Amino acid sequence: MERQQWALPRIRVLQIEDSQLDAELVLSELDADHIDYDVRLVDAEREYLCALDEFQPDIVLSDLSMPGFSGQRALDILRERDQDLPFIFVSATLGEEAAIEALRNGATDYILKQNPARLASAVRRAMREAEAQRVRRRAETELIRAQRFESLAMLAGGLSHDLRNLLQPLLLAGDSLQDYQDDPRLARLGRLVRDCGKRGLDMVQSMLSFARGARRAEQVRVGALLDALGLLLQGSVPRNVTLNLDAYDPDLSFDGNHTELQQCLLNLSLNAIQAMPEGGTLRISASLASLPESFFQPGEECREGSYVCLTVSDTGTGMDDAALQHLFEPFYTTKESGTGLGLVSCKRIITAHGGVMRVDSRPGEGTRFHMHIPLMQQPGDVVEEQGSVNLQGEAERVLVVVEEAGQLSLLVDTLDSWGYQAHASQSGTAALQWLEAQGVPDLVVLDADMNLFTGVRTLAALFDHGYRGAVILLARPEAPPDMDELPVMEHLYLVDKPISTMKLLRTVREALEESASGVGPMGPV
Repeated sequence: MERQQWALPRIRVLQIEDSQLDAELVLSELDADHIDYDVRLVDAEREYLCALDEFQPDIVLSDLSMPGFSGQRALDILRERDQDLPFIFVSATLGEEAAIEALRNGATDYILKQNPARLASAVRRAMREAEAQRVRRRAETELIRAQRFESLAMLAGGLSHDLRNLLQPLLLAGDSLQDYQDDPRLARLGRLVRDCGKRGLDMVQSMLSFARGARRAEQVRVGALLDALGLLLQGSVPRNVTLNLDAYDPDLSFDGNHTELQQCLLNLSLNAIQAMPEGGTLRISASLASLPESFFQPGEECREGSYVCLTVSDTGTGMDDAALQHLFEPFYTTKESGTGLGLVSCKRIITAHGGVMRVDSRPGEGTRFHMHIPLMQQPGDVVEEQGSVNLQGEAERVLVVVEEAGQLSLLVDTLDSWGYQAHASQSGTAALQWLEAQGVPDLVVLDADMNLFTGVRTLAALFDHGYRGAVILLARPEAPPDMDELPVMEHLYLVDKPISTMKLLRTVREALEESASGVGPMGPV
């Protein structure tokens, strides 16, 4: 009945016994119950230690007392290494008190040689309980990992606001410095400052998206994907492993989910590091590939054309053909502590992107994972040249309400330099006081993340004071403001922070022109 409830696979039995006859009698009980096993027989401590390392038993059956060695010593050694591996005493001299003490010290069970009939059922029960314990420990490990990611998400959310505030001046100041074309040094400095701000923004968004497990489709830029991955791997790459990141075209973009692809690359990278215990080279690259119809295997969607190929390669131990055949099976793993779900998850992610995975590996020659993701034909981007669109202001009055002094100053200076009459207010209360003293402005630029008097509350108060003009609301994309308490506003423009100079000027111009013509925005800018 027990065998029908839980089928016992072939097991490795490490037997500690100095009597060949007794050893055979013990094993005969397993044979009689049709338990399939391999056995290693030892009777000394050195042999026992070697067998634990080389034979890697699933269960230990031990006599209590032998010349020069004891079952209790064997149990102590095992429990220092493994808390879950079953250990059963099989002895003729084990009294009731000694048996109880053995169980307290970590033994799984005890069997008297004079009455071995219970041995087979004890082995089956011990193996079943050990498997259940491993499953519980694995679940606990996954729970701890999930809790860590939840903590990371909370930390990332808390830091994102401050980081965006720090990056905003870099974007605005960089664009302003580039206007000094008569001074090449200032222009180069402006490009450097702006590019650093954009790169920092990409990294902040990537880490925040990864921590929160965002699921939205987006344009994934190869350079940002690899940069953020390198940042995540900084604390995980040991000194004896060299990390190479190679983006064929950093500005290449494709439709995908940044978070899931980063998760996939991170999983493969950590696997590669574990496959190089003696050190080596981890290379993560992106390239272009044109896949013919003959490339695809049965069961795969045949979609010939252009693909971006993400490759994770290592110079580690590699895998043989037997391992490669089972690589994407659930719960199959070549690691002692692995769950066997990482590669399954990676393949699911790539398949969801319409792509395919390939693996190239040989023992001693390392492993290369290739992930091919289709490049959809994109319509030509419409580039607005500064000369083709008039961004210059005509002395329109713009009320800028931002709590952070550095951002407020840069926004006001930028608008002033482009011909607008910009007025600074560092709080919602100050904005209302300005409105009562100076009258209604042509446009309001408002930060949604102010502390004492939030952007939404300030906007509602402005509406109550008669303001019906256009509003540009600057907000974090991962934490959009709650607009439910606002009345219907025809000219409300929700813009992601931080904002670049050109984006600011284009949105200001659009908001002023559309509010004057009575046309409202179609959605978030």
